[in-house]
Amino acid sequence: MIERVIATEAAVLFLNTIKNIHGSVLLYQSGGCCDGSAPMCYKEGDFQLGDADVLLGMMADTPFYMHKSQYEYWKHTQLIIDAVPGRGAEFSLDSIEETHFITQSRVFTEEEYEELKSLF
Repeated sequence: MIERVIATEAAVLFLNTIKNIHGSVLLYQSGGCCDGSAPMCYKEGDFQLGDADVLLGMMADTPFYMHKSQYEYWKHTQLIIDAVPGRGAEFSLDSIEETHFITQSRVFTEEEYEELKSLF
């Protein structure tokens, strides 16, 4: 099955480090306000999800969400979450670490996108 969001090994290792420190977390693709378009990491319960938020998938047993308006822009792409050196976005748990999450992407093939359209 094709996944809408995947993680590099570095991202999974970093996410597990954050979970070991903070407990259960969730990831949310920021829409570009304030801290730019970055994956934001929040302690579970610290970020209120709404009816307009879409669960894109799981990353190391951690849910990854995006607002549906953002999803309309990104729906043709697979998000690839990586972890790289440097501080993260101000409101994200990775802002206090020496590593942060970034989003890369690739466009789905026509066949992949047709398969995914039936799921959403």
